[in-house]
Amino acid sequence: MTRNLATDLVVSGHTRGSTFALTVAPRSATNRLDVQADGTLRARITAPPVDGAANAALLRLLAERLELPRSRLAIVTGETGRRKRILVEGIAPEDLANRLSRALDER
Repeated sequence: MTRNLATDLVVSGHTRGSTFALTVAPRSATNRLDVQADGTLRARITAPPVDGAANAALLRLLAERLELPRSRLAIVTGETGRRKRILVEGIAPEDLANRLSRALDER
């Protein structure tokens, strides 16, 4: 398990890559990633949580910000809830933590 000191995000190793948790806020004004006061990663998504639209928009946003193909991202838990665990295939926890940190710095 890797803890990114800049954002205090926890990235865990997985047999297929790395995972991290986040909270999704659908129907937001903009698509963006930020960190809540408690240190939790939050994805603000403009799409509504209807017919998987918010999940699809979330994975597109993460792929863009992490500079990875969308095909390497999957929601492993929380498909229908706001709290989700994301799998990023083929990437080490340290690399993913660095990419998340850079994605947050782009604000």
